[in-house]
Amino acid sequence: MAKTDSTGSTWRYRWAHRQNVRRVSTYRGAEAAWRRRDDELRRLRALAADFQGSAAAGAGLPLELAADEVVLWALPAAQLVEVRHTSVLPAPDLTVAPPDAPLRPRRPDGVRVTDAGMAVITSRRLVLLGGRGRRDWAYGRMTGLAHDPAAPVTLIQVLDRRRTSGLLLPTDAAPDFRFKLTLAFADAIEQRAAVVDQLDELIAEHAQLKPFRPAVATPAQARLTARVPGGRRTVAVAAAVALLVPAALIESDPSDPTGGAEVAAAATPAPTPSLAPALILPATPGRSTAPKPTKSPRPSPSTSRDARCGAPENPLGYDFCGGTRIRRPAAEVCDWFDCAPEFWAGRGYLVQCRDGSVSLTGGRSNACADHRGVRRTISK
Repeated sequence: MAKTDSTGSTWRYRWAHRQNVRRVSTYRGAEAAWRRRDDELRRLRALAADFQGSAAAGAGLPLELAADEVVLWALPAAQLVEVRHTSVLPAPDLTVAPPDAPLRPRRPDGVRVTDAGMAVITSRRLVLLGGRGRRDWAYGRMTGLAHDPAAPVTLIQVLDRRRTSGLLLPTDAAPDFRFKLTLAFADAIEQRAAVVDQLDELIAEHAQLKPFRPAVATPAQARLTARVPGGRRTVAVAAAVALLVPAALIESDPSDPTGGAEVAAAATPAPTPSLAPALILPATPGRSTAPKPTKSPRPSPSTSRDARCGAPENPLGYDFCGGTRIRRPAAEVCDWFDCAPEFWAGRGYLVQCRDGSVSLTGGRSNACADHRGVRRTISK
């Protein structure tokens, strides 16, 4: 026998079952995503506390170590890259966090590969043992460090080298490389404890975002709209149609399908002055009898103005209309706009240069310096 409520119907129980299945599915997806990030944060916390190296780890490497230098980590697959147009990179910092989106295996514009070999992180420097020679970046001489948010590229500037260079790594190894390089740099300036404290704060903040198990839906909570296929959306559409159809009928005047007013005007002869004298109404004091001129309607701004104000069509909502400046553009911005070389090395807000290229140097003194200056700001 089918289970029924007080009214003898079963649709309320079917509605409650569908709602509970949907709620549990949504909760499990959110809980799994939360768990993955929590596990990653705790893994980084444990690594930050126990990350150590040894001189024996460098055995067999064609690398001479100083007396107090140890090898912390080595990656056999790395490429040396150089930047054609040099710009100032931000100073190295100790910010650590798991990436929100996976890196894409691509090389940014303006970056060229010059060598390949093994990347080695020691307690004093980052080294690339390449086929054409060795490239060193000493922590004590670093003036700039930038990780590309969309590609597995890390760019570095040092005091004794004019051209900006760095490493292009496999996408699956780049997050660990960046974190371990941050730890090595923190050790060099005696700030390992600051990295550990930062991870403790991230874990505590993430714990507050843990999703709660949803409440169980009961048959008594079902509304009458649940009996209609499509639910409240179908009811809303039907109500809108019920309001629009009478309005359309009134506008089309179905009671006079032949256009009676126009036919009557054509069939009735116009009165002549000799048969009927014109009726003249006395003018009311203070009121003009002249007809008022009618104003022509102005075009709507939404129809006379481009929705993007000349910006290329894009799903990001970026335009030239003026609004909120974009300091952290989406990773796929270069798929819709013509990005300037070394786009991701910029530190500013999004602007369009006079040659049509897009740069991330808005607000800086050298914005679009190689592209004839700034034309306009890209907003959202």
